[in-house]
Amino acid sequence: MKIRLAISLATASLWHRRKVLALVCLTLTLSVTLLLGIQYLRTEVKQSFTSTISDTDLIIGARSGQINLLLYTVFHIGDATNNIRWSTFQELKQDSRIDWLIPISLGDSYKGFRVVGTDEGFGRHFRFGRGQPLALASGQWFDGVFDVVLGAGVAKKLNHVLDDKIILSHGGGRTSFSNHTNTPFTVTGILEATGTPVDQAVYISLQGMEAIHVGWESGVAIPGRTLTPAQAEGRDFTPDAITAVFAGLDRKILTFRVQRDLNQYTGEPLSAILPGVALSELWRLMSQFERALLGITGFVVITSLIGLIAVLLTLQTQRAHEIAILRATGASPGLIASLYIIECLALAVVACVISLALSAFTVSMLGPWLLTNYGLQVQLRPLNLEEWALLASVPLAAVAVALVPAFSAWRQSRSQGFGSPGES
Repeated sequence: MKIRLAISLATASLWHRRKVLALVCLTLTLSVTLLLGIQYLRTEVKQSFTSTISDTDLIIGARSGQINLLLYTVFHIGDATNNIRWSTFQELKQDSRIDWLIPISLGDSYKGFRVVGTDEGFGRHFRFGRGQPLALASGQWFDGVFDVVLGAGVAKKLNHVLDDKIILSHGGGRTSFSNHTNTPFTVTGILEATGTPVDQAVYISLQGMEAIHVGWESGVAIPGRTLTPAQAEGRDFTPDAITAVFAGLDRKILTFRVQRDLNQYTGEPLSAILPGVALSELWRLMSQFERALLGITGFVVITSLIGLIAVLLTLQTQRAHEIAILRATGASPGLIASLYIIECLALAVVACVISLALSAFTVSMLGPWLLTNYGLQVQLRPLNLEEWALLASVPLAAVAVALVPAFSAWRQSRSQGFGSPGES
Protein backbone atom coordinates (compact mmCIF):
# COMPACT_ATOMS: atom_id res chain seq x y z
CA MET A 1 0.00 0.00 0.00
CA LYS A 2 2.86 2.38 0.90
CA ILE A 3 4.63 1.49 -2.37
CA ARG A 4 1.53 2.35 -4.37
CA LEU A 5 1.19 5.60 -2.44
CA ALA A 6 4.87 6.47 -3.02
CA ILE A 7 4.56 5.76 -6.76
CA SER A 8 1.41 7.88 -6.97
CA LEU A 9 3.05 10.79 -5.14
CA ALA A 10 6.29 10.48 -7.20
CA THR A 11 4.31 10.49 -10.46
CA ALA A 12 2.44 13.62 -9.45
CA SER A 13 5.66 15.30 -8.34
CA LEU A 14 7.45 14.42 -11.60
CA TRP A 15 4.56 15.80 -13.64
CA HIS A 16 4.53 18.99 -11.58
CA ARG A 17 8.26 19.58 -12.35
CA ARG A 18 8.16 18.11 -15.85
CA LYS A 19 9.82 21.03 -17.66
CA VAL A 20 13.00 20.98 -15.59
CA LEU A 21 13.16 17.20 -15.38
CA ALA A 22 12.59 16.87 -19.13
CA LEU A 23 15.93 18.59 -19.70
CA VAL A 24 17.59 16.29 -17.16
CA CYS A 25 16.02 13.27 -18.87
CA LEU A 26 17.21 14.55 -22.27
CA THR A 27 20.79 14.85 -21.02
CA LEU A 28 20.67 11.37 -19.55
CA THR A 29 19.09 10.00 -22.74
CA LEU A 30 21.88 11.37 -24.90
CA SER A 31 24.50 9.96 -22.55
CA VAL A 32 22.91 6.50 -22.51
CA THR A 33 22.50 6.61 -26.30
CA LEU A 34 26.19 7.42 -26.65
CA LEU A 35 27.15 4.60 -24.28
CA LEU A 36 24.86 2.09 -25.98
CA GLY A 37 25.83 3.29 -29.45
CA ILE A 38 29.55 2.89 -28.86
CA GLN A 39 29.09 -0.56 -27.32
CA TYR A 40 26.83 -1.56 -30.24
CA LEU A 41 29.27 -0.15 -32.78
CA ARG A 42 32.19 -1.87 -31.06
CA THR A 43 30.39 -5.21 -31.24
CA GLU A 44 29.43 -4.72 -34.88
CA VAL A 45 32.90 -3.60 -35.93
CA LYS A 46 34.43 -6.58 -34.13
CA GLN A 47 31.94 -8.92 -35.80
CA SER A 48 32.62 -7.31 -39.18
CA PHE A 49 36.38 -7.49 -38.65
CA THR A 50 36.44 -11.12 -37.56
CA SER A 51 34.13 -11.97 -40.47
CA THR A 52 36.22 -10.20 -43.09
CA ILE A 53 36.62 -13.61 -44.61
CA SER A 54 34.33 -16.52 -43.75
CA ASP A 55 33.78 -20.13 -44.81
CA THR A 56 37.46 -20.28 -45.83
CA ASP A 57 39.16 -23.02 -43.84
CA LEU A 58 42.80 -22.33 -44.65
CA ILE A 59 44.98 -19.63 -46.17
CA ILE A 60 48.10 -21.11 -47.72
CA GLY A 61 51.18 -19.09 -48.58
CA ALA A 62 54.94 -19.13 -48.45
CA ARG A 63 56.55 -19.81 -45.04
CA SER A 64 55.92 -16.78 -42.77
CA GLY A 65 53.99 -15.73 -39.65
CA GLN A 66 50.21 -16.04 -39.63
CA ILE A 67 49.61 -12.30 -39.10
CA ASN A 68 51.81 -11.39 -42.05
CA LEU A 69 50.12 -13.98 -44.26
CA LEU A 70 46.70 -12.74 -43.19
CA LEU A 71 47.58 -9.08 -43.76
CA TYR A 72 48.80 -9.36 -47.34
CA THR A 73 46.22 -11.90 -48.52
CA VAL A 74 43.05 -10.57 -46.86
CA PHE A 75 43.79 -6.92 -46.00
CA HIS A 76 46.24 -6.32 -48.88
CA ILE A 77 48.77 -4.79 -46.48
CA GLY A 78 52.45 -5.55 -46.95
CA ASP A 79 54.05 -8.02 -49.30
CA ALA A 80 54.60 -11.75 -49.44
CA THR A 81 57.94 -13.21 -48.40
CA ASN A 82 57.85 -15.57 -51.38
CA ASN A 83 55.57 -17.14 -53.95
CA ILE A 84 54.06 -20.60 -54.34
CA ARG A 85 54.94 -22.63 -57.38
CA TRP A 86 52.09 -23.27 -59.81
CA SER A 87 52.93 -26.98 -59.72
CA THR A 88 52.28 -26.94 -55.96
CA PHE A 89 48.88 -25.37 -56.58
CA GLN A 90 48.13 -28.15 -59.07
CA GLU A 91 49.10 -30.76 -56.46
CA LEU A 92 46.79 -29.13 -53.92
CA LYS A 93 43.94 -29.42 -56.42
CA GLN A 94 44.52 -33.16 -56.53
CA ASP A 95 44.09 -33.47 -52.73
CA SER A 96 40.74 -35.20 -52.21
CA ARG A 97 40.31 -33.52 -48.80
CA ILE A 98 40.21 -30.06 -50.38
CA ASP A 99 36.87 -29.01 -51.86
CA TRP A 100 37.89 -25.77 -53.58
CA LEU A 101 40.86 -23.45 -54.02
CA ILE A 102 41.12 -19.77 -54.88
CA PRO A 103 44.55 -18.72 -56.24
CA ILE A 104 45.70 -15.20 -55.34
CA SER A 105 48.43 -13.35 -57.22
CA LEU A 106 49.57 -9.92 -55.97
CA GLY A 107 52.19 -7.41 -56.97
CA ASP A 108 50.61 -4.59 -58.96
CA SER A 109 48.40 -1.65 -58.08
CA TYR A 110 46.00 0.83 -59.58
CA LYS A 111 46.24 4.37 -58.17
CA GLY A 112 47.10 2.98 -54.74
CA PHE A 113 44.58 0.12 -54.77
CA ARG A 114 45.94 -3.41 -54.76
CA VAL A 115 45.47 -5.48 -57.95
CA VAL A 116 44.50 -9.08 -57.22
CA GLY A 117 44.96 -11.75 -59.86
CA THR A 118 42.62 -14.69 -59.34
CA ASP A 119 40.24 -16.98 -61.21
CA GLU A 120 36.50 -17.54 -61.45
CA GLY A 121 36.58 -19.41 -58.10
CA PHE A 122 36.91 -16.10 -56.27
CA GLY A 123 33.44 -14.98 -57.23
CA ARG A 124 32.01 -18.46 -56.66
CA HIS A 125 33.57 -19.45 -53.31
CA PHE A 126 34.71 -16.32 -51.47
CA ARG A 127 32.48 -15.46 -48.49
CA PHE A 128 32.45 -12.62 -45.98
CA GLY A 129 30.36 -11.60 -42.96
CA ARG A 130 27.90 -14.32 -42.03
CA GLY A 131 28.63 -16.42 -45.09
CA GLN A 132 27.52 -13.79 -47.59
CA PRO A 133 28.71 -14.31 -51.20
CA LEU A 134 30.09 -11.56 -53.40
CA ALA A 135 27.61 -9.91 -55.73
CA LEU A 136 28.02 -7.66 -58.71
CA ALA A 137 26.32 -4.27 -58.60
CA SER A 138 26.68 -4.04 -62.38
CA GLY A 139 28.34 -5.88 -65.25
CA GLN A 140 29.88 -9.33 -65.06
CA TRP A 141 33.02 -11.10 -63.87
CA PHE A 142 36.11 -10.95 -66.06
CA ASP A 143 36.01 -13.24 -69.04
CA GLY A 144 38.80 -11.96 -71.27
CA VAL A 145 42.50 -11.56 -70.47
CA PHE A 146 42.23 -7.79 -70.15
CA ASP A 147 38.92 -7.56 -68.29
CA VAL A 148 38.85 -6.11 -64.79
CA VAL A 149 36.30 -6.07 -61.93
CA LEU A 150 36.44 -3.18 -59.46
CA GLY A 151 35.65 -3.23 -55.76
CA ALA A 152 32.83 -0.89 -54.70
CA GLY A 153 35.19 1.51 -52.92
CA VAL A 154 37.51 1.79 -55.94
CA ALA A 155 34.68 2.47 -58.37
CA LYS A 156 33.11 5.07 -56.07
CA LYS A 157 36.32 6.93 -55.28
CA LEU A 158 37.60 7.03 -58.86
CA ASN A 159 34.14 7.45 -60.46
CA HIS A 160 34.57 4.48 -62.77
CA VAL A 161 31.73 2.94 -64.75
CA LEU A 162 31.49 -0.07 -67.03
CA ASP A 163 33.65 -0.08 -70.18
CA ASP A 164 36.15 2.42 -68.74
CA LYS A 165 39.78 1.79 -69.69
CA ILE A 166 42.32 1.70 -66.88
CA ILE A 167 46.12 1.38 -66.82
CA LEU A 168 47.63 -0.72 -64.05
CA SER A 169 50.93 0.16 -62.39
CA HIS A 170 53.81 -2.15 -61.64
CA GLY A 171 54.37 -2.61 -57.91
CA GLY A 172 52.46 -1.18 -54.96
CA GLY A 173 52.11 2.43 -53.86
CA ARG A 174 49.87 5.29 -54.93
CA THR A 175 52.47 6.81 -57.25
CA SER A 176 54.33 4.66 -59.76
CA PHE A 177 56.47 5.50 -62.76
CA SER A 178 56.27 1.97 -64.18
CA ASN A 179 52.89 1.57 -65.81
CA HIS A 180 51.55 -1.16 -68.05
CA THR A 181 50.58 1.38 -70.71
CA ASN A 182 50.56 -1.13 -73.58
CA THR A 183 47.93 -3.31 -71.96
CA PRO A 184 44.90 -1.29 -70.82
CA PHE A 185 42.12 -3.18 -69.02
CA THR A 186 38.40 -2.75 -69.59
CA VAL A 187 36.03 -2.50 -66.63
CA THR A 188 33.49 -5.31 -67.07
CA GLY A 189 32.04 -5.42 -63.54
CA ILE A 190 31.67 -3.48 -60.29
CA LEU A 191 31.10 -5.32 -57.01
CA GLU A 192 28.50 -4.40 -54.43
CA ALA A 193 29.82 -2.90 -51.20
CA THR A 194 30.84 -5.49 -48.60
CA GLY A 195 32.43 -3.41 -45.84
CA THR A 196 35.61 -5.49 -46.20
CA PRO A 197 38.98 -5.02 -47.97
CA VAL A 198 37.31 -6.52 -51.05
CA ASP A 199 35.89 -3.04 -51.70
CA GLN A 200 39.40 -1.59 -51.92
CA ALA A 201 40.87 -3.92 -54.54
CA VAL A 202 40.92 -4.45 -58.31
CA TYR A 203 40.42 -7.96 -59.65
CA ILE A 204 41.86 -9.38 -62.85
CA SER A 205 42.46 -12.90 -64.11
CA LEU A 206 45.69 -14.80 -63.50
CA GLN A 207 46.19 -14.78 -67.27
CA GLY A 208 45.88 -10.99 -67.30
CA MET A 209 48.46 -10.73 -64.52
CA GLU A 210 50.87 -12.84 -66.56
CA ALA A 211 50.18 -11.06 -69.85
CA ILE A 212 51.04 -7.59 -68.56
CA HIS A 213 54.40 -8.82 -67.25
CA VAL A 214 55.61 -10.35 -70.51
CA GLY A 215 58.76 -8.48 -71.48
CA TRP A 216 59.40 -7.14 -67.97
CA GLU A 217 62.64 -7.90 -66.11
CA SER A 218 63.52 -6.74 -62.60
CA GLY A 219 60.48 -4.46 -62.53
CA VAL A 220 61.37 -2.68 -65.79
CA ALA A 221 59.71 -3.09 -69.20
CA ILE A 222 62.17 -4.08 -71.93
CA PRO A 223 61.37 -1.95 -75.03
CA GLY A 224 59.98 -4.00 -77.88
CA ARG A 225 59.35 -7.12 -75.80
CA THR A 226 56.05 -6.23 -74.12
CA LEU A 227 52.75 -7.28 -75.62
CA THR A 228 49.75 -5.39 -76.88
CA PRO A 229 46.23 -6.82 -76.44
CA ALA A 230 46.25 -7.87 -80.11
CA GLN A 231 49.56 -9.71 -79.72
CA ALA A 232 48.32 -11.44 -76.56
CA GLU A 233 45.36 -13.10 -78.27
CA GLY A 234 45.67 -16.87 -78.48
CA ARG A 235 48.75 -17.11 -76.26
CA ASP A 236 49.02 -19.31 -73.19
CA PHE A 237 49.48 -17.32 -69.98
CA THR A 238 49.64 -20.11 -67.42
CA PRO A 239 51.49 -18.62 -64.41
CA ASP A 240 54.69 -20.09 -63.01
CA ALA A 241 53.90 -18.98 -59.47
CA ILE A 242 51.14 -17.39 -57.39
CA THR A 243 51.18 -15.53 -54.08
CA ALA A 244 48.73 -17.49 -51.93
CA VAL A 245 45.70 -19.75 -51.94
CA PHE A 246 42.37 -19.68 -50.13
CA ALA A 247 41.16 -23.22 -49.44
CA GLY A 248 37.85 -24.77 -48.44
CA LEU A 249 37.77 -28.33 -47.17
CA ASP A 250 35.23 -30.99 -47.93
CA ARG A 251 35.12 -32.11 -44.28
CA LYS A 252 35.78 -29.43 -41.66
CA ILE A 253 36.91 -32.01 -39.13
CA LEU A 254 40.06 -32.55 -41.21
CA THR A 255 41.13 -28.90 -41.01
CA PHE A 256 43.90 -29.36 -38.44
CA ARG A 257 45.26 -32.48 -40.15
CA VAL A 258 45.41 -30.74 -43.53
CA GLN A 259 47.01 -27.70 -41.90
CA ARG A 260 49.70 -29.88 -40.29
CA ASP A 261 50.36 -31.71 -43.56
CA LEU A 262 50.75 -28.43 -45.46
CA ASN A 263 53.08 -26.98 -42.83
CA GLN A 264 55.24 -30.12 -43.28
CA TYR A 265 55.00 -30.08 -47.07
CA THR A 266 58.34 -31.23 -48.51
CA GLY A 267 57.96 -29.76 -52.01
CA GLU A 268 58.56 -26.21 -50.79
CA PRO A 269 58.20 -24.32 -47.48
CA LEU A 270 54.52 -23.50 -46.94
CA SER A 271 52.41 -21.99 -44.17
CA ALA A 272 48.76 -22.83 -43.70
CA ILE A 273 46.81 -20.69 -41.24
CA LEU A 274 43.27 -20.69 -39.88
CA PRO A 275 41.84 -17.28 -40.87
CA GLY A 276 39.46 -17.12 -37.88
CA VAL A 277 42.27 -17.66 -35.38
CA ALA A 278 44.54 -15.15 -37.11
CA LEU A 279 41.75 -12.52 -37.23
CA SER A 280 41.02 -12.98 -33.51
CA GLU A 281 44.70 -12.57 -32.70
CA LEU A 282 44.91 -9.43 -34.81
CA TRP A 283 41.81 -7.98 -33.15
CA ARG A 284 43.27 -8.68 -29.73
CA LEU A 285 46.17 -6.38 -30.59
CA MET A 286 43.70 -3.52 -31.02
CA SER A 287 41.46 -4.32 -28.04
CA GLN A 288 43.02 -1.66 -25.81
CA PHE A 289 41.71 1.11 -28.06
CA GLU A 290 38.14 -0.14 -27.85
CA ARG A 291 38.37 -0.42 -24.07
CA ALA A 292 39.63 3.15 -23.83
CA LEU A 293 36.73 4.33 -25.99
CA LEU A 294 34.20 2.48 -23.85
CA GLY A 295 35.76 3.89 -20.68
CA ILE A 296 35.46 7.46 -21.96
CA THR A 297 31.78 6.88 -22.75
CA GLY A 298 31.22 5.45 -19.28
CA PHE A 299 32.58 8.65 -17.79
CA VAL A 300 30.05 10.61 -19.86
CA VAL A 301 27.20 8.63 -18.27
CA ILE A 302 28.66 9.08 -14.79
CA THR A 303 28.89 12.83 -15.40
CA SER A 304 25.23 12.89 -16.40
CA LEU A 305 24.23 11.00 -13.25
CA ILE A 306 26.23 13.42 -11.11
CA GLY A 307 24.38 16.24 -12.88
CA LEU A 308 21.13 14.50 -11.95
CA ILE A 309 22.17 14.54 -8.28
CA ALA A 310 23.01 18.24 -8.51
CA VAL A 311 19.60 19.04 -10.02
CA LEU A 312 17.73 17.00 -7.40
CA LEU A 313 19.64 18.64 -4.54
CA THR A 314 18.97 22.06 -6.04
CA LEU A 315 15.27 21.32 -6.37
CA GLN A 316 15.20 20.01 -2.83
CA THR A 317 15.26 23.50 -1.39
CA GLN A 318 12.32 24.46 -3.65
CA ARG A 319 10.38 21.40 -2.48
CA ALA A 320 10.52 22.33 1.21
CA HIS A 321 6.89 23.48 1.11
CA GLU A 322 5.81 20.25 -0.65
CA ILE A 323 7.71 18.11 1.86
CA ALA A 324 6.22 20.04 4.80
CA ILE A 325 2.67 19.44 3.51
CA LEU A 326 3.38 15.73 3.02
CA ARG A 327 4.79 15.47 6.53
CA ALA A 328 1.82 17.35 7.94
CA THR A 329 -0.57 14.91 6.26
CA GLY A 330 1.23 11.96 7.84
CA ALA A 331 3.96 11.02 5.34
CA SER A 332 6.89 9.35 7.10
CA PRO A 333 10.56 10.34 6.46
CA GLY A 334 11.03 6.96 4.77
CA LEU A 335 8.21 7.75 2.34
CA ILE A 336 9.73 11.15 1.59
CA ALA A 337 13.13 9.55 0.91
CA SER A 338 11.57 6.87 -1.30
CA LEU A 339 10.09 9.58 -3.53
CA TYR A 340 13.59 10.64 -4.59
CA ILE A 341 14.63 7.07 -5.35
CA ILE A 342 11.49 6.40 -7.39
CA GLU A 343 11.89 9.65 -9.30
CA CYS A 344 15.55 8.91 -10.20
CA LEU A 345 14.68 5.37 -11.21
CA ALA A 346 11.78 6.57 -13.36
CA LEU A 347 13.97 9.13 -15.12
CA ALA A 348 16.67 6.52 -15.81
CA VAL A 349 14.16 3.96 -17.15
CA VAL A 350 12.54 6.53 -19.43
CA ALA A 351 15.99 7.61 -20.66
CA CYS A 352 16.92 3.97 -21.39
CA VAL A 353 13.70 3.30 -23.31
CA ILE A 354 14.10 6.44 -25.41
CA SER A 355 17.77 5.58 -25.99
CA LEU A 356 16.81 2.12 -27.28
CA ALA A 357 14.31 3.59 -29.74
CA LEU A 358 16.72 6.34 -30.79
CA SER A 359 19.58 3.87 -31.31
CA ALA A 360 17.42 1.49 -33.36
CA PHE A 361 16.21 4.35 -35.54
CA THR A 362 19.74 5.69 -36.04
CA VAL A 363 21.20 2.29 -36.95
CA SER A 364 18.41 1.48 -39.39
CA MET A 365 18.77 4.86 -41.09
CA LEU A 366 22.57 5.17 -41.12
CA GLY A 367 23.51 1.50 -41.68
CA PRO A 368 23.29 1.52 -45.51
CA TRP A 369 24.95 4.95 -45.67
CA LEU A 370 27.90 3.82 -43.51
CA LEU A 371 28.37 0.73 -45.68
CA THR A 372 28.31 2.69 -48.92
CA ASN A 373 30.47 5.64 -47.87
CA TYR A 374 32.80 4.22 -45.23
CA GLY A 375 32.69 0.45 -45.80
CA LEU A 376 31.43 -0.02 -42.24
CA GLN A 377 28.91 -2.83 -41.91
CA VAL A 378 26.44 -2.01 -39.10
CA GLN A 379 23.16 -3.91 -39.06
CA LEU A 380 20.10 -3.66 -36.81
CA ARG A 381 19.95 -6.68 -34.50
CA PRO A 382 18.75 -7.63 -30.99
CA LEU A 383 21.01 -6.57 -28.14
CA ASN A 384 23.32 -9.22 -26.73
CA LEU A 385 23.69 -10.03 -23.03
CA GLU A 386 26.62 -7.67 -22.55
CA GLU A 387 24.68 -4.76 -24.03
CA TRP A 388 21.59 -5.53 -21.93
CA ALA A 389 23.80 -5.65 -18.81
CA LEU A 390 25.33 -2.30 -19.72
CA LEU A 391 21.88 -0.80 -20.24
CA ALA A 392 20.57 -2.23 -16.96
CA SER A 393 23.49 -0.69 -15.09
CA VAL A 394 22.11 2.79 -15.79
CA PRO A 395 18.89 2.45 -13.64
CA LEU A 396 20.95 0.72 -10.95
CA ALA A 397 23.44 3.57 -10.95
CA ALA A 398 20.53 6.05 -10.84
CA VAL A 399 19.15 4.33 -7.71
CA ALA A 400 22.62 4.49 -6.15
CA VAL A 401 23.05 8.20 -6.81
CA ALA A 402 19.47 8.87 -5.61
CA LEU A 403 20.50 7.74 -2.13
CA VAL A 404 22.32 11.08 -1.69
CA PRO A 405 19.27 13.39 -1.98
CA ALA A 406 17.04 10.69 -0.40
CA PHE A 407 19.18 10.57 2.73
CA SER A 408 19.25 14.38 2.85
CA ALA A 409 15.45 14.54 2.53
CA TRP A 410 15.00 11.82 5.15
CA ARG A 411 17.17 13.72 7.65
CA GLN A 412 15.42 17.06 7.01
CA SER A 413 12.00 15.40 7.37
CA ARG A 414 12.92 14.02 10.76
CA SER A 415 14.12 17.44 11.92
CA GLN A 416 10.80 19.09 10.97
CA GLY A 417 9.10 17.46 13.98
CA PHE A 418 5.95 16.27 12.18
CA GLY A 419 4.59 12.79 12.70
CA SER A 420 4.92 10.45 15.61
CA PRO A 421 8.21 10.02 17.55
CA GLY A 422 10.45 7.15 16.43
CA GLU A 423 9.02 6.88 12.91
CA SER A 424 11.43 6.26 10.02
